[in-house]
Amino acid sequence: MDLVYKNEKTLFGIMLGLSVLLWIALLLGTAGLALVYGVLFFVAYCFAQSALIAHIKGTAVQITAQQFPDLQRQIDACCEKLGQAERPDAYLMQMGGAFNAFATRFFGRDFLVLYSDVVDALADNPDALNFYIGHEIGHIKRRHLAWSTVLLPASILPLIGAAYSRAREYTCDRHGLAACDNPLNAEFGIAALAAGGKRWRTMSKTAYIGQTVHTDRFWMSFHELVGDYPWLVKRMGAVRALGQGQQPQQPRRHPMAVVLALFVPRLGAGGGGGLLVTLATVGILTAVAIPAYQQYVQKARVAAAYYEGQQAASAVAQYYVRNDKVPATLEAVGVAAQPAGSKEIELIQLNPENAQIRVLTRITSVHGQGVLTLMPSLGADKRIVWHCRAEYLDPQVLPAECR
Repeated sequence: MDLVYKNEKTLFGIMLGLSVLLWIALLLGTAGLALVYGVLFFVAYCFAQSALIAHIKGTAVQITAQQFPDLQRQIDACCEKLGQAERPDAYLMQMGGAFNAFATRFFGRDFLVLYSDVVDALADNPDALNFYIGHEIGHIKRRHLAWSTVLLPASILPLIGAAYSRAREYTCDRHGLAACDNPLNAEFGIAALAAGGKRWRTMSKTAYIGQTVHTDRFWMSFHELVGDYPWLVKRMGAVRALGQGQQPQQPRRHPMAVVLALFVPRLGAGGGGGLLVTLATVGILTAVAIPAYQQYVQKARVAAAYYEGQQAASAVAQYYVRNDKVPATLEAVGVAAQPAGSKEIELIQLNPENAQIRVLTRITSVHGQGVLTLMPSLGADKRIVWHCRAEYLDPQVLPAECR
């Protein structure tokens, strides 16, 4: 059995390519400002992650040869089965009845946390607990945690971000299955996650897998497409098929759900930590993107005003060549002093004494109203050359001729 889900590598390649392009676009589009936000995010992430690790070390019970040696032996055995050479720091934590486990990473060190309720519920079937252990070791072995920062920009994109997250879960389920001595016990592990600490023993797994037929409906398809995890009934079905040496066959999703999901970014539904990272990422990208967009809009408005000024200057120059004098007004050369319907220009003025053209824009700053001034001079070939000067406008939004 291939321990990597068929779509994970393809999705990883797409995510990596998109993320690299997005990182480059952020760096170039913000003149390196994204690096500042990146450093701030990294500092915030370190504080948040250090709080989690500190909570684990200060609250949970570390699993060692002296403390819960049976669990240590299980974790060591799972690492050996899955080819994970470096054993993670393992802890047992009471989570108020929650059934699960998780892996995390902090400054190059991997941590594995088992929830006490799932350990107690599977006490009489420790091989089923191997599914949980193997699943989390899968995240560590596949370096899902290590790549998360690099893939951050693409992770919030509609469809692709959530699809990669679900593919990782299918991959880790395969690791969990491989960690079990008996494939049937992997199903028991998922059954405990579905039915709880007691009812999993009498739960019909076949009937539970049968609920998969409902997942092709519109709303079930949509909420899976925008979520980080596949439906648990589908995970159970996939584990059973793989345990029997078959390839999983899953129902197709509703096509209209795919269309709607295209407009919904990944929200990090995989837990509070994922949501926190996603919200922080959205905040950082927004803080970078909004100023960049505003600057882009202002640059386009200034360019439009400069173009109108050039048209007026060209008309004045042609009049001067024909008549050897400067026109008294812009109207004399067919240029309106107040361009109709212009959102960028309030007024265009001509000084007949020196032929200078002042374009009063509708762009304002704390210093005043933005102005572009076009000043003529005679070149060596007796042709009129126009020079541009700007007032009260950000140099970064000016055309190259006006800087």
